Amino acid sequence: MEYLIRDFQEDDIDDLIQLCAKHAAHELSDYDETGKAARLKNALLSSTPPLHCWIVEVNELIVGYATFTFDFSTWNACRYLHVDCIYIEDNFRGRGIGAVIMNRLKNVARENGCVNVQWQTPVFNKKAIRFYEKINARGLDKKRFYIDIEEQ
Repeated sequence: MEYLIRDFQEDDIDDLIQLCAKHAAHELSDYDETGKAARLKNALLSSTPPLHCWIVEVNELIVGYATFTFDFSTWNACRYLHVDCIYIEDNFRGRGIGAVIMNRLKNVARENGCVNVQWQTPVFNKKAIRFYEKINARGLDKKRFYIDIEEQ
């Protein structure tokens, strides 16, 4: 199977929003599309984008995406690449696309002077955990918290 991993383009936004909704459902999370298109386009297409996105295509059909940011670690006193999301439609998993994405992310991290690549997945996402262990990633047991500022 041939596939293409490419940079996000403005006309990908509707597909990206739909994939984000599917990703949220896969992770048993809520997802509200309201205002997301404008905010994502602003973040992805600005002159200094705070968010980077790759689109996965198979036969010109968008089947996945990966998003990442650069952040700073106090403990390492260095930048790191944070993988915000990786999502590939069920029918296209297990075909090596995720491994290629992870290798590309490691290369981008090296090119940008990052000390490591970090990400998270829900503890119930056993298939993803097996994949990450297969590529020699190390897991840390932590619980992630957040506060919705708009609800405060």
